[in-house]
Amino acid sequence: MKVCDAMTPDVQLCTPDDTLRDAAEAMAALGVGLLPVTDSERLVGMITDRDIALRGIGMGRGPDSRVGDVMTAEVKYCFEDQELDDIAQNMGAIQVRRLPVLSRDKRLVGIIALGDIALIQASDGTGMALSQISRPTTQHAQL
Repeated sequence: MKVCDAMTPDVQLCTPDDTLRDAAEAMAALGVGLLPVTDSERLVGMITDRDIALRGIGMGRGPDSRVGDVMTAEVKYCFEDQELDDIAQNMGAIQVRRLPVLSRDKRLVGIIALGDIALIQASDGTGMALSQISRPTTQHAQL
């Protein structure tokens, strides 16, 4: 099975110039903990609820601070045509729960989360439990 068969295709985006408040509100509305950060259609980072809490609030930044100041710039990603099993193993090796999914021309086409993988591979109790703990959302929209 390929990543594109399990990923969430509709992705909410933000920009480096958006505020932490904008990002947090979008995450809360969608029930997600991560937004890809793009600049002119190019993926330049990821912002997580943890980034906002630790690099934002924890470092004395307010809600009007820029996403670009606290985002994670080193982005790990996968391609939509890669094998799902390989990506699941890689996610475990690099200790991430979510990865942006790119087309081979490096355009963002989705997000793959552990919950997505668990739903596809939920044949045992572990997969079912993980799918409930890390439940993927069905939609992300653009800011």
